[in-house]
Formats: sequence, structure tokens, C-alpha cells
Amino acid sequence: MPIRAIVWDIDDTLFDYATADTTGMRAHLTTEGLLDDFGTAERALAHWKALTREHWARFEAGEADWEGQRRDRVRAFVRQREMDDATADAWFARYLTHYEAAWALFPDTVPALDTLADDYRHAVLSNSSLHNQDRKLRVLGVRDRFEAVLCAAELGVAKPDAAAFHAVCEQLALEPHEIAYVGDQPDTDARGATEAGLVGIWLDRAEIGGRPELVRITGLDQLPPLLARDTRFGAPDTFG
Repeated sequence: MPIRAIVWDIDDTLFDYATADTTGMRAHLTTEGLLDDFGTAERALAHWKALTREHWARFEAGEADWEGQRRDRVRAFVRQREMDDATADAWFARYLTHYEAAWALFPDTVPALDTLADDYRHAVLSNSSLHNQDRKLRVLGVRDRFEAVLCAAELGVAKPDAAAFHAVCEQLALEPHEIAYVGDQPDTDARGATEAGLVGIWLDRAEIGGRPELVRITGLDQLPPLLARDTRFGAPDTFG
């Protein structure tokens, strides 16, 4: 049966999260007077990203709620374990002002969505919150491209759990094998989708490679011709 819908990850797939996070945090730390605490901006940013990965993993594993993982990141970063929730929330809100000023889609996002618009239904499945991701898509001008936006914070389950992928299948009233899932993480996105019965596609923008068992593309311009063939893509690593 042909693929009838494409479900998308957002951060570092459609939206350049890494650049916005780096640019926003650099501006935030400068404003907060914290860069000198780490010696260099690069060291500060590396520490923030490491904490983001650590506490995001806790959220994905159900060990922390959405607000809690944010607050814990802030407390660990500024080394104030006793910081109350309101102060941590205010600190993160100030960071968000700088982060959101740097928001941008990848250059290939809109051309790919335009090319694929007429032939496939489109939806989003994100390991974030609906409040954040719905607003982000609206600010970036592409919310109307997607008939559904589902997020882990509201679902109560996160990728790569099969239940997260099956929730979007149910939302679209399609069988898993009728849906292609596109995301930047080889395990959380592509492998998780594949194991849930969807057609998982790894968007390897950094050209890391090394996962021959996964269907891999290195840019969204490669997605339309890949989907048009719809033969379950033959060899897993279609684009080398």
C-alpha cells in the first residue's frame, strides 16, 4: 500500500534548533553576565547542551515533567540547587526571549513542503509540548501545512516508544505502513518509527552516516523522489 502521509519531527528537522539554541544562549549569558563563570562562551554552551541532553532524556523516560526538566536544567547550569520554581521559570523565560529571536526554518523546509503538499497528508509528532511547538510553527509561518500536531508532553509518552507513533497513526486514521516519519535522530526518530511499523527516514543533515539499516537522506530535497518511488525504498541507505 502506498504512503499516504508524512509525519514530521520539528527541531533540527524542519526548524534549525541547534543554531537558534546556540545563538540565543550566547546572547542570554552575555546579558546575564554569566559567560565569565565558564571561561569561554564555547565552554558555557557545551555545558548547557550537555545538561539539555541529560534532562531531556529524563523527560523522555518519564522521570520528569515538562516544567520540571526545564527548572532542573537551570538549577544545574547556574549551580543553584535550591533555586525556587518561580526564579528558575523566570531565568528560562529570559533565555527564551533570546532563543526565539533566532528562530528560523532550514532553507530546504518550505520547498520540500511545497513539493509534497498535493500528494501527501502532513502531520507533526514531537517530543516537546503542544504549547511550544504549535506556537513555533505559527511564528515560522507553516502551521497550516499540518493537519495535526501531537507532542509528548500531552500524549504522556515520547518517541521512540511505539505508542507515540501509533497515536499519530490513530489521529490520521491510517495504518502505520501508510505513514513515513522523518526526523533527525537515527534511533529516537527513524529506528523508533520503523519498529512501530511506520516507514522511518533519518534526516542526516550532518552526514554522520554509519547506520546502513536505516533509510537515510541528507537533505529534504531528496525526500520527494524517494517517496515517489514508494517501493519501500529498496536498499536501506538509499542516498549513501
